[in-house]
Amino acid sequence: MARKCHITGLGTVYGNKRPHSLKASRRSWKANLHKIRIKDKDGKIKRVYVSTRAMRSGLVERA
Repeated sequence: MARKCHITGLGTVYGNKRPHSLKASRRSWKANLHKIRIKDKDGKIKRVYVSTRAMRSGLVERA
């Protein structure tokens, strides 16, 4: 399973490392995800990965 936010879809982002010489090499930025228990739309309790941005903005209802 890919580590992706259940609410916002935020996942790993890829780009280049750029040192002073500007030589490009690939790197990745991982999303800040936490595995928490939430209530879904049906009222059932699920354990899913949610980003901290989604938790702070109140997009999820914790169980």
